[in-house]
Formats: sequence, C-alpha cells, structure tokens
Amino acid sequence: MPAKLNLHVHVKVNSGSGGVRIGELARRTGVSERALRYYEEQGLLSPRRLPSGYRAYREGDVAAVRRIRVLLAAGLNTARILEVLPCIVDDDGLLTPGCPELTEGLARERDRIDEAIGELAATRANLDRLIAGERRAD
Repeated sequence: MPAKLNLHVHVKVNSGSGGVRIGELARRTGVSERALRYYEEQGLLSPRRLPSGYRAYREGDVAAVRRIRVLLAAGLNTARILEVLPCIVDDDGLLTPGCPELTEGLARERDRIDEAIGELAATRANLDRLIAGERRAD
C-alpha cells in the first residue's frame, strides 16, 4: 500500500477587517482582557464587532486605555471618566484638560479627595489614641 501524504495546513488569514483583537490590546496596554470588557460595558471603549463576534479595537484605543488608567489612578470612577474623557488632551504622554469646565470638575474631585483624606486622618488619630490608651492600661 503506497504511503499517503496528508497535509493539514492551518493559516490564519486577516480578512482585511483591520483592528486590534482584545488579546493584543491587553498585551500592548498591560490591562487584562476582563478589564477591557469592563471598560466596554461602562462605555469607555467601543470596539467594532466582526462577523465572527470578535472585538476589533482601533489603534487609537491603545492611547485611550492608557488615558483611562491614568484617570482611574487619579481617583476618578468610570462614570466620571466617561464624562471627562472627551475633554482630555494627550500631549505626548502628558494628559491635560481640554475644556474649561473639566478643570473645574477636576478641582472639585480633588477637593472631595482632600476631604476624604482629612476624615481618614482623623479616624487614624482616634485609633492611635485608643491603641495608646490600651497599652497604658496593660
């Protein structure tokens, strides 16, 4: 019986749909795929859907994810980020407000954080007094 040659070739073809898949975006931004899906649920990202159901992100979404991460690190929640993201200007890696009302809103956010820090400091001082009192009682 002659030997049969069975060639199975698997080729991944880009159908020209363009875009970056979620795994690639996660790798390029250091953000988990789960977080990217969450950003989409919150309206922060809007990838196209391919006929296969896969998400196709734009190249600009790499920078958008980085902006989102900076704003999250600044203490803004996703609802607030959704409001301010259109007014954020990315000047070669330095994020700056592009709308006057954004600066005012960010100042209010900073004031809210300052107030929370003050409350936490007072709580900590109360705990320190309780701990010190307990130690004296021993």
